[in-house]
Amino acid sequence: MRIKRTTPRSGVSRRTRLIAVSTGLVAAAAIAIPSANAAEAPSTFSSAELKGVSGSVLKADVPGTAWAVDSKTNRVVVTVDSTVSQAEINKIKQQAGDDAGAITVKRTPGKFTKLIQGGDAIYSNSGRCSLGFNVRSSSGAEYFLTAGHCTQGAGTWYGNSSRTQVLGSTAGSSFPGNDYGIVRYTGSVSRPGTANGVDITRAATPSVGTTVIRDGSTTGTHSGRVTALNATVNYGGGDVVYGLIQTTVCAEPGDSGGSLYGSNGTAYGLTSGGSGNCRTGGTTFFQPVTEALSAYGVSLY
Repeated sequence: MRIKRTTPRSGVSRRTRLIAVSTGLVAAAAIAIPSANAAEAPSTFSSAELKGVSGSVLKADVPGTAWAVDSKTNRVVVTVDSTVSQAEINKIKQQAGDDAGAITVKRTPGKFTKLIQGGDAIYSNSGRCSLGFNVRSSSGAEYFLTAGHCTQGAGTWYGNSSRTQVLGSTAGSSFPGNDYGIVRYTGSVSRPGTANGVDITRAATPSVGTTVIRDGSTTGTHSGRVTALNATVNYGGGDVVYGLIQTTVCAEPGDSGGSLYGSNGTAYGLTSGGSGNCRTGGTTFFQPVTEALSAYGVSLY
């Protein structure tokens, strides 16, 4: 099945907008900022200390930040977008206290935003998103998965911008915390189990370094690689999402909800948000699809 992205309409609330990069998604080349007292920092930190540092970053509550533990360097890598000031970076380190040496800060251009519009476009009364994956329940009922920030507050979904071709209605939504939603088909439309022509046969969690493909209704198909797992993103305004897949794949507004998968037909995730654009690159985050499948008791086909 194809993935769709949602393009926000005027007056749409921030939460139902796709994670759009106000300054545009930009090149994902990150610039490392040395941690304070790096020379004095221990070479290793315990899992409990790293967990505590992650909690400190969350407590600092700085919008435009994303963080995950890098097992290779034994550090918490905090990626900050262009809106984060040096004072806010210092705030994060101060919050971590004596364990601030466990933090590695990297900058990425653009602004982390939720992208409303993956594959085929889907429309609600609040905007456009992308369809992630077609799924079905044990009873045979058919649905599609997309981003939770797209389904939040949305009722009926349509397959065209004039909103005359009914696809179905939102049957579940989880955002923030998670970023997945499910829509039950009621309209008579084709529902193939593919993403941009690739037959999707299974779901799994990718490894860091895995090459992945993203499909969305705004920018089409693009590829990149996984850079972190179990990442947390603070989009601001209380919209914090946990357990995300972090990648170098580009995305733009309206790509939200679109599918992330492998060339072998393995489904990985649903587009949540990021920064940058598909001209210069970006950093993008995805809700693991395995969690959504489990939450709604549905399967790929």
